[in-house]
Amino acid sequence: MSTGGGNIPVLVLKEGTGRTTGRDAQKNNIMAAKIVAEAVKTTLGPCGMDKMLVTSLGDVSITNDGATIMKELDVQHPAAKMLVEVAKAQDNEVGDGTTTAVVLAGELLAKAESLLNQNIHPTVIIEGFKKASEKAQEVLDKIAIPVKISEDKTLKDVAVTSLSSKAINVADNHFAKLIVDSVKQVAEKVDGKYKADVDLIKIVRKHGKSLEETELVKGMVIDKEIASSQMPKLVENAKIALLSEKLEIEKTEFDAKINIESPEQMQLFLDEEERMLKEMVASVTKSGANVVFCEKGVDDMALHFLAKAGVLTVKSVSSSDMEKLSRATGGEILASVKDLSAKALGKAKKVEEVKIGDDKLIYVRECKNPKAVTIVIRGASSHLLDEAERSLHDGLCVVRNVVEDGKIVAGGGAPEAELAKNLRKYAVKVGGREQLAIEAYAEAVEAIPLALAENAGLDPIDIMVALRAEHEKTASKYFGIEVTTGKIKNMVDLLVLEPLRVKQQVIKSATEAANMILKIDDLISIKGSDKMPPMPPGGGMPGGMGGMGGMGGMGGMPY
Repeated sequence: MSTGGGNIPVLVLKEGTGRTTGRDAQKNNIMAAKIVAEAVKTTLGPCGMDKMLVTSLGDVSITNDGATIMKELDVQHPAAKMLVEVAKAQDNEVGDGTTTAVVLAGELLAKAESLLNQNIHPTVIIEGFKKASEKAQEVLDKIAIPVKISEDKTLKDVAVTSLSSKAINVADNHFAKLIVDSVKQVAEKVDGKYKADVDLIKIVRKHGKSLEETELVKGMVIDKEIASSQMPKLVENAKIALLSEKLEIEKTEFDAKINIESPEQMQLFLDEEERMLKEMVASVTKSGANVVFCEKGVDDMALHFLAKAGVLTVKSVSSSDMEKLSRATGGEILASVKDLSAKALGKAKKVEEVKIGDDKLIYVRECKNPKAVTIVIRGASSHLLDEAERSLHDGLCVVRNVVEDGKIVAGGGAPEAELAKNLRKYAVKVGGREQLAIEAYAEAVEAIPLALAENAGLDPIDIMVALRAEHEKTASKYFGIEVTTGKIKNMVDLLVLEPLRVKQQVIKSATEAANMILKIDDLISIKGSDKMPPMPPGGGMPGGMGGMGGMGGMGGMPY
């Protein structure tokens, strides 16, 4: 609203629209982002705490996974939503480091706030942060350690480092072995580089037993039952037919009438249907198949003939499972039963129906060099299974990152301390006001080892002094915090290792989010529509409606 020469108010925005400008808008946004970052800060590291999230429906999830917390929080503030997006991007891109990215973004904004209070323009801060981010990427590249796909022990150490901060750390060695084996199994060499698609690793979760009894099946596990009780429950040396068509008589696409005038004609009609189904089943048995997975339905009569032939059949298998079965067994997915041949069949040593609790599952075991595998998670409660699945996803992603990039860095806050040291030196070279922004960036990066120390119950000031002193020595770039003893030690020797890609993405995501929030100097919240807002309890007028919020005692009188 503005006032013209004749003191006539000029309404530009809709009545009820809120507007915050300049320094107030920046403070508002920074405060919201800091609050979100504070919410997840305590979950960082192996000594981090968990959050219990209860939805409006009463569903409970217990987790310390940054992406999950952010998703469940249902954040309303627009600036805080940007940090939720950071966590999502980090999770989608590299699968781990979500908490670190959010904490770093919050810390960068906190440091930017103190620079804004010194009347340094946001553009200068943004430019300084950009330069610091580019320099940080260079330093990370320099301190990275090369790794080969054949180095199983190193890959396992990377997985254990990721799992050590999760709720399933009691079984981290067992899970790490399964993760490394499964990623290596699905990895393929493309143009001299390895590619590993973690979507080809199916995760099935079933109540019962313990985390230690989670198993890797070199093949597929399908959450279905055998289509008929007359069929064998176990087939050795399975030859598997994969069909995307239904084993039923095709119905006409338009309405058709068949006039049957005598019982003989009816019998002929039924006999013909039976003959066609028999022909379909004959095509299956002729190809040598003794197991059939069908994406669509199978006629009861066809099931009867398949059972008589001793063919184990599973119907209504999802298309994604069919694709994985094809990659696991080496079989082709065929659109017509007539195309079946011995060549098109997949192979597995054993196909069996296994009963777990009340459920029945089909296990396709010991396929020859499968390019899709299954991990069956066992655990005592649904909360534990949920967290185990999230942890497994993070573990699979970090090992995938190392297999694809072939580079790792030390963990325990070591790369962050090294970055801070290098950025301080770089800031002096840059000079000017941007020097202040780069120094602020260096301090923000140190928030990660600081949070690790705080969450482990250590004195953060003593730890940071010792960590900085150690990194001033030229040969100490891998030194970080050993949270159990509170000592500064070589993280590579302690086998605390992380993928380079995770750290690089943390720097990118956090810097971009902080810079975007810093660029905002006007917050306009457009409220109101043609409909009346809902009445508050007691029938009063809702507050903030064009200055009529104080009319609560008027019994919801229209205006």
